[in-house]
Amino acid sequence: MNISEIPARVADIVYPRRCPVCDDAVDSIGRYICRSCEAAFEAVSEPYCLKCGKPLLDDSEKLCRGCEGGRHTFDRGRAAFKYDTYLKESIYRYKYGGRREYADYYVFRMTDILGSFIKSLSPDALIPIPLHKSRLKERGYNQAELIAQGLGKRLEIPVKCDVLIRSSKTEVQKSLNAAERQNNLKKALKISSDVVKLKNVVLIDDIYTTGSTMDAAASCLKEAGVLRVFFAVLGVADKY
Repeated sequence: MNISEIPARVADIVYPRRCPVCDDAVDSIGRYICRSCEAAFEAVSEPYCLKCGKPLLDDSEKLCRGCEGGRHTFDRGRAAFKYDTYLKESIYRYKYGGRREYADYYVFRMTDILGSFIKSLSPDALIPIPLHKSRLKERGYNQAELIAQGLGKRLEIPVKCDVLIRSSKTEVQKSLNAAERQNNLKKALKISSDVVKLKNVVLIDDIYTTGSTMDAAASCLKEAGVLRVFFAVLGVADKY
């Protein structure tokens, strides 16, 4: 064991990290997830939508129903896992139950599944989807930012957390339909710093559902001069 790893191992013993699947103490020191839970999250495999990364049923299809017609502002995106019951419950605890340690496993698996895709884009920066300051105060952290910081460190890509801000507090997106989501996000996201030097970026978030959030963020960035906006997320839902 490397000397630099000792503090983390001691912390695991004194304050056992919780498994992102079962939420029990991880069954082995130094691990991010229980051995028996490793297969719980289902990775997205081909075929998947070439625009948003949603799983497709037929190899002959190229785009999902939600991406047909070219309505999205972002260029392309991918997801690591399907947003099924296991992942849904895990992300809920991560966002609302203070389980920020789950980010370590999320980042580990996202790097494994999406690392090559992200690196192939040659991004100038990773940009996490922001939270409104009031919601950030409630949770204590931005779940997308934790993932972005972890990915940035592993992939050696700069992370810019001050580019986008959420200027108004929106309703929780998960309970809204596509039209309501779009209206909910209208004018909510703004550019807070100079992005002239950023021409190619990857947005980072926990879940992709209809694409409203990514479109709103991409619109802001492209209006400010960013040429290409991609995204990488932990989970993708089958809702349109």
